Amino acid sequence: MMLSLPEGYRALVIGAGGAIGNALLQQLQSDPRCAAVSGVSRQSTPGLDLLDEPSIAVCAQALAGQGPFHLVVDATGALTVNGRGPEKRLDELDAKHLLASLQLNAVGPGLLLKHFSPLLASGERVIWGKLSARVGSIEDNRKGGWYGYRAAKAALNMLLQTAAIEIARRRPLSVVAALQPGTVQSALSQPFVGDDAMHPEEAAQRLLAALDALQPTGRAQFVDHQGQHIPW
Repeated sequence: MMLSLPEGYRALVIGAGGAIGNALLQQLQSDPRCAAVSGVSRQSTPGLDLLDEPSIAVCAQALAGQGPFHLVVDATGALTVNGRGPEKRLDELDAKHLLASLQLNAVGPGLLLKHFSPLLASGERVIWGKLSARVGSIEDNRKGGWYGYRAAKAALNMLLQTAAIEIARRRPLSVVAALQPGTVQSALSQPFVGDDAMHPEEAAQRLLAALDALQPTGRAQFVDHQGQHIPW
C-alpha cells in the first residue's frame, strides 16, 4: 500500500508485459488507496515501442485523459538484446550491439521521461520510479564485464538525474528514483540467475515500499529493493 501518495492516487506501469512490470501492476491494482492503475507495453492498445518515439508520443497522448498520475514506474529494459547477452571481455565488444543496448536501456527510457513526465500531477507528491541496475554504478563496479549493459544503465542513471532536477522545478514534491530490483525470476534474468532468485511479486512489493519511503530531494535517488542507497 502506497501510504505516502494522496488517497485515490493514479498510477501507471510502463513495461507491464514483463515479469516485474506485471507484478507491479497487480500490486497497485490491489491497493485500496489507488483509484486507477494503467499498464502499457508492446502488447497494449495503443502499443509502446521504446525504439520508436512516435509510438511513445501516441501512447502518452492516449493516456493523458487517465491522469494526472501520482506514480509512474518504468519497468522496461533488456539484458539480452537481439539474441545476444552481455559481453564479458573487451574483445567481445561490437559497435552495433553496444548501440542497441544503449537505445533500449537508456535512450528509450529517456524518451519516456520526455513524453510521460508532463502527465504527472502538480502540487502533490508524485513519484517516477525506473528499474535500473546496480551494475550501472560506476563506483560499485568491482568485477568488470557486462560492458554494454553497464554503460547503458550508467547513461540511464545520468538521464534520470538530469530529468529529476528539471522535474523538481515545477513539481517540488516529486521523487525520481533509479531502482535496483535485486535478483528476480524473469525472462530477462533466467540465463544468469540461480534458483534463489526472488519471485516477481516479492520484488514488486519491496520496490513499491522503497519508493513509498523516499523523500523529495530535488535530485534523483539510486536505491535497491530494500531502500538502501547505491553510489552513482
